[in-house]
Amino acid sequence: MPAVYTGPLPDHGRFAYRAITRRPDYHWPGGARLAVYLALNHEHFAFAEGLGAMIGPASPQPDVLNYSWREYGNRVGAWRCLELFDQLQLPAAALINTALYDHCSELVAACVARGDELVGHGHSNAERQSALDEASERDLLALCRERMQAHSRVAPTGWLSPWISESKLTPDLLAETGYRYTLNWCHDDQPVRMTTRDGKGLWSIPYPQELNDIPMIVARQMDGKDFAQMIVDNFDEMLDQSRQQPLVMGIALHPYLVGQPYRLRHLRRALQHLVAARGEVWFTTPGAICQHMDALANQHPEAFA
Repeated sequence: MPAVYTGPLPDHGRFAYRAITRRPDYHWPGGARLAVYLALNHEHFAFAEGLGAMIGPASPQPDVLNYSWREYGNRVGAWRCLELFDQLQLPAAALINTALYDHCSELVAACVARGDELVGHGHSNAERQSALDEASERDLLALCRERMQAHSRVAPTGWLSPWISESKLTPDLLAETGYRYTLNWCHDDQPVRMTTRDGKGLWSIPYPQELNDIPMIVARQMDGKDFAQMIVDNFDEMLDQSRQQPLVMGIALHPYLVGQPYRLRHLRRALQHLVAARGEVWFTTPGAICQHMDALANQHPEAFA
């Protein structure tokens, strides 16, 4: 019989535990205490192969039902979401699969024209990067960044892995290929500094796995009106909590889900509730949050080490 082990459990070594109640105090731009950003995931999937969220049971390939449901997001849903964001004068982070440059480059161009931040999101959401060896993963990160620079004239500073899939080296490779922050970790309501082997470090900007339409609507089969109410309730509670300390609230959206007309109606209601508090809230992007944290860390390195 193996011996009973009661020592420390294996740890990632990226950051130490620090309770939310024992952190440095600071403000967001304009004196705000709550930063809110929209993360709109623009994704493309290989036809007849690979991974993808499903509205119905998987069929033998070609699985036209599930493929075409996801493609609705690029053809219709994303455009309706951008129209809504324009109406409410809300910035957004556009999480981009670089396969979109081959498939529907005008969608990426529309995000750039709005002034949205482009965030790296792999080449396709039909694949997981955690399956790659170190050299191949480094190539993926570098090539996605280079392609976005070439086509959109902007190199992304942030990354969200397809399917939130990481290897043990992903934070190191992100820092080494020029990224400043990751959205992969959902462990906090404030940005957290992660250590990397090159010494540069990497910000972990909060990205939600609860306030996220895929786990809520697809996995838990939540109705669109309930997901919208979830956004409202989360916002109201975090706005109250932020009076004690600065917080970040991300909202993760996928156009093939919230871009469906009846869900868009509920999303509109939720976002109208949020913008009614515009004077108290910093509506922003994760890249701007990263820049603000860099400035704070430069001013007070001992507090944000």
